[in-house]
Amino acid sequence: MNWNQVEGNWEQAKGKIQAQWGKLTGDDLDVIAGNRKELAGKLQERYGKAQEDAEREIDSWLSSNN
Repeated sequence: MNWNQVEGNWEQAKGKIQAQWGKLTGDDLDVIAGNRKELAGKLQERYGKAQEDAEREIDSWLSSNN
C-alpha cells in the first residue's frame, strides 16, 4: 500500500490506522483527513515520538499493509 491509496480510501484506512495507533481519536483522524504530515504530527503529539520515528512507523505500517 502506498500513501496515495490511503488518501483515496481514507474512510477504510481510518479503522486500520486506529487499530495500529490506538491513542489516536476519531477527532484526530478527522483532522488528519488523509494527510500524512498530519498523521506524523499526531503520532508525535500522542506518543511523544520524534518526527523521524513517526515517519518510520508510518512507512513500516504502509509496507505491512500491502
